[in-house]
Amino acid sequence: MQTLKRTDAEERIAVLRMEIDYELAGLYDAMVEGNIDKSSEYKESLEQLRLELIRLEA
Repeated sequence: MQTLKRTDAEERIAVLRMEIDYELAGLYDAMVEGNIDKSSEYKESLEQLRLELIRLEA
């Protein structure tokens, strides 16, 4: 059972890293465009992804 949980967590971590990269790219685009509202949305999303990543890596 422990091995299954570890494997699931490792897979989710890999997906989270890709999602973070995608959100960072979107944040960059929003910042270049000067879109403050969209930048805020990306920042909030990144914060949630960061917290999940921290929980899984602990």
